[in-house]
Amino acid sequence: MSTPKLITMAKMEASVLKNKFRGCLLGSLIGDCTGAPFEGDTISHGDRLVIQRYYDKLEDPTFTAPYKTYTDDTAMMKSVAKFLTDKPEPDYKFLSRLFVNEFFKEPRRGYGQNVIDVFHKLRNTKYENVFKPASEQFMGAGSYGNGGAMRVAPIALYFHDNYKMMLEVASNATKLTHTNVLGVNGALLQAVAIQLAVKCDPYAKIDPERFCIELFRRMRKIERVEEDVDDMEEEDDGTREAYQNKLRVVENLLQRKHDNDLEEEVIMNLGNGISAYESVPTAIYCFLRALNEISYIQTDNVFRRTIQYAVSLGGDTDTIACMAGAIAGAYLGENCINTSLAKQCEYYKEVLEMADNLYVAKEGPGN
Repeated sequence: MSTPKLITMAKMEASVLKNKFRGCLLGSLIGDCTGAPFEGDTISHGDRLVIQRYYDKLEDPTFTAPYKTYTDDTAMMKSVAKFLTDKPEPDYKFLSRLFVNEFFKEPRRGYGQNVIDVFHKLRNTKYENVFKPASEQFMGAGSYGNGGAMRVAPIALYFHDNYKMMLEVASNATKLTHTNVLGVNGALLQAVAIQLAVKCDPYAKIDPERFCIELFRRMRKIERVEEDVDDMEEEDDGTREAYQNKLRVVENLLQRKHDNDLEEEVIMNLGNGISAYESVPTAIYCFLRALNEISYIQTDNVFRRTIQYAVSLGGDTDTIACMAGAIAGAYLGENCINTSLAKQCEYYKEVLEMADNLYVAKEGPGN
């Protein structure tokens, strides 16, 4: 069994890395915008035909329609990117202000009520302790939603060559709104998946099983740290190996031959909900499953197949497709994304500029 073919940063051409920055953020945007119309739906076999035609139309250069609008997923990702490009050192008060300002500028982007409550408290307390409002939610347990994971892509890109710093910044940036260990570790898993995808050779096919095993190895260390922090005398609440267990499920599902009934098992065993636990492993599975043909998805393009498959699972379609698209884009780069599809999305040009600014902030203007 071969391991994923990786390019070391020393050998990766600047043009390839820049292409991956663009692909990742563009992939996140496209998944968000094109997945949003199906959010909350239960997808039937017939609906999959509708989704097939939907993406066929979006890829048609002659097709004209109002652009697909982005949700809070992209709105918050924009703030994370600006947080990294505008400050030489991580400044979480600055990031909090960016989140709050973005929300009050355009509050109708689909923000959850719990996040809205955090934003109001941050503004009312004049950002005195930016981690406190989120930590007080749910009687001190914190939110375990996927809000940290959906916006973490710029952090994974910026710290693609500094794993320890990536985990630290991703964790702190998540805790501004989601402090439950499942919410934080879900964001870390998504960041790790994107970082690993950045390192994978876009011209060599990934071995899905080996990719999954590498994620498992890294999450074992991350969740072990959480275990060390916890009081070991307390009863295990099921969170200490939560994502390791989910990745085992991902690996088992990948070994199954795909058929039209497999999606029911995917939804039942991985989930398609708004919690990080029920969406981040699902997004990773969508990417890895879409590396190979899927019977009811008629396209040879791995990126499109990834987001179309994510949408076909129903549920929290915008966020799961957003996260899956970010991973696929980080692996394949912008060159593998259909331009007509991308242009159907609100903020398309601005996201490319955002990716370029992030790349320059990280690598320097001469690269």
